[in-house]
Amino acid sequence: MPDARFQPLPGFRDFAPAECAVRNYLFDTWRHVARRYGFCEWEAPMVEATELYLKKTGGELPTQLFRFQDQGERDITLRPELTASLGRIAAGYQREYPKPLKWFEIGSCFRYEKPQKGRMREFYQFNADILGEAGCGADSELISLAIDCMRELGFREGDFIVRVSDREAWLRFAADHHVAEEDVPAFLGVVDKFERDRPEECQAKLDAFGIQRNELVSFIGNPPAGVSPRYDELVADLTDRGLEAYVKLDLSIVRGLAYYTGLVFEIFDSSRTLRAVAGGGRYDALIAGLSDNAVDMPATGFAMGDAVITHLIEQTPHAKALMDASIASSGCDLYVLQADDSRRREVLSLASALRDLGYRVDMPLSRTKMGAQFQRAERSGAKYAIVIGRDYPSIELKNMADRSAQTVPADELLDILSGLLDR
Repeated sequence: MPDARFQPLPGFRDFAPAECAVRNYLFDTWRHVARRYGFCEWEAPMVEATELYLKKTGGELPTQLFRFQDQGERDITLRPELTASLGRIAAGYQREYPKPLKWFEIGSCFRYEKPQKGRMREFYQFNADILGEAGCGADSELISLAIDCMRELGFREGDFIVRVSDREAWLRFAADHHVAEEDVPAFLGVVDKFERDRPEECQAKLDAFGIQRNELVSFIGNPPAGVSPRYDELVADLTDRGLEAYVKLDLSIVRGLAYYTGLVFEIFDSSRTLRAVAGGGRYDALIAGLSDNAVDMPATGFAMGDAVITHLIEQTPHAKALMDASIASSGCDLYVLQADDSRRREVLSLASALRDLGYRVDMPLSRTKMGAQFQRAERSGAKYAIVIGRDYPSIELKNMADRSAQTVPADELLDILSGLLDR
């Protein structure tokens, strides 16, 4: 455990090498799957004008901003999410790229809220969005990407479920129950908290709209046939991809932000022991709103945070085993040990030659006992140890996994290693 005297601020985390390895495993997986789907990476500034987040967000977000005034007396905010930045950048650059835009981003966000399991004040997110495509194919592509990210992280069918809903179904419900148009956002906010609020709390909120909670229970539990044609189209598409078992219709999902307009979804572990692993949906009107109607592009996207997915990996044995194996394989390939004080030149020369060939190589930086050198080799994750001693040019090559060793001539070492290690 780290020394309690040197802790970061509440809701913030240090990433020492072990924690950074886990973070990089997530980043590498997200990046690999996104590129496999033909997505391009982008990035935005860490700080944006506060106005960007006050335009069209709604919900609790404006109360959670790390907001301050800079020395130029500008009202600025550490980014709490990336959708607003994406809208700004896409509006500015959309003529330079063919549609649809398939973009992804991996970076940190900041929200001032109470730290708890799966929720931090600084957190990392994988954001994937498709802009310029109004058809359901974009929704299906995006949800498929989310599913494949989960599978690439080692999760299997039955470990998680993508719960999909349709805001248009709720808009029709609201219209049928005579909810005034200006009251629809507040009504959707009640639906969003339907599972979290106690029944009496939910009913007290619904009283303002003249709706009974059991009407919501019935609509969610037994949705009428054809309640969401877009969801039916989505399932047909996912069936052709062989992914239909990972999704289910769940009208209790509406997402809190006001800018969502169509299909929305959240990913949960099947036992519901954690918060949502990921969430997103269609936001066709947001870019027009952010650009003051200068650019109008349909869009859909999702975000997957690092905190919840890390907890889920840790409590899922096969996913954790995959992560541990991947992290272990990312250590050093080779550790060069110096067994004789007179062989420093040979150690340095060999280490440099191996690094030039692309091997990951470590070595002692000063005179060190052999026992300590072997301990360092083990901690580095090296697959093989190369011992250079008084018998040079004879070299001992030791397999760190099974502790077997062989003596090889120095001029044959590189050929032998090329047969043992796949760079």
